[in-house]
Amino acid sequence: MRMTQHAEPAVKTPPAPGPKGSDGRTAERPLMVRVLARPEVGVFLGAVAVYVFFLIAAPPVRDGSSMANILYQSSTLGIVTIPVALLMIGGEFDLSAGVGVITSALTASMISYQLTMNVWVGVIAALIVSLGIGFFNGWMVVKTGLPSFLVTLGTFLILQGVNLAVTKMVTGNVATDDISNMDGFDQARKVFASSFDIGGVQVKITVFWWLLFAAIASWVLLRTKYGNWTFAVGGNKESARAVGVPVAFTKISLFMLVGFGAWFVGMHQLFSFNTVQSGEGVGIELIYISGAVIGGCLLTGGYGSAIGPVFGAFMFGMVQQGIVYAGWNPDWFKAFLGVMLLGAVLINLWVQRAMTRR
Repeated sequence: MRMTQHAEPAVKTPPAPGPKGSDGRTAERPLMVRVLARPEVGVFLGAVAVYVFFLIAAPPVRDGSSMANILYQSSTLGIVTIPVALLMIGGEFDLSAGVGVITSALTASMISYQLTMNVWVGVIAALIVSLGIGFFNGWMVVKTGLPSFLVTLGTFLILQGVNLAVTKMVTGNVATDDISNMDGFDQARKVFASSFDIGGVQVKITVFWWLLFAAIASWVLLRTKYGNWTFAVGGNKESARAVGVPVAFTKISLFMLVGFGAWFVGMHQLFSFNTVQSGEGVGIELIYISGAVIGGCLLTGGYGSAIGPVFGAFMFGMVQQGIVYAGWNPDWFKAFLGVMLLGAVLINLWVQRAMTRR
């Protein structure tokens, strides 16, 4: 009996494509939503609003020299705020940055004057000390696991006491000696504290350094492996370590970057005023952190940018100088800062919740 067999086709016909659609996971978000999700957009709009407000309320702000003063004030804050922001993206704080500025300036001044050496020797020594403070903070945080808030609070108190005690012990006064007639002073002043004439307006060189550092930090954060490491250790350091990110190196180097920023501003203060008061710098660390938060950096780490803190520092400079140009009582400055900081924290909270829902 012959049995009939039906051969199976060698290649199965692929199923007909179903109706086009999406479950929402791959849908591209609207352009406006993607733009608003950028960490620097909120502070940019805020900076524009503050600028327009003082442009109307304080007519002297419209003058070129007034804007140069505002940018100068913003730059001295912004040069430290940028590395502080990178450190916050990496999930840590540094409360010693403000006092570290004075420590750096005192070191350069006393080494140059007391040892009667070229001021560049003091400048290099101050850089080593500032990077060493950053390394100590980072090393303590990594090795002990203590919160950076506690570690850098201890460093803040140590530096505050050392600044005052050592200065009085060495100089017999609370301020350093005038170094304006020492070798190398004029060259160092050109690098850290000179001015340029632009259209008849004197613009401090710190403004150019501030923008240059912001451009470099933004490129590093967005285009390099180190930038990916910074976001990774701030988001979840255990997951970052599991995929090969050098967590200890990244965190310690971020603290050292803050030390570099403190050194640069300390040199600017020294070569602007020729002498340094040992008791200064207390409280300015909160301004740096506030500038980073207003600039869109989350307090929990893992989110932020290098451009946002630039606008955050500009808002600080704008308010600080704008109140003076408007003829208002300067006591209102802290109230303005409090309102801006609270608003920035609320916006950051909304962003964090929106990211969690995605």
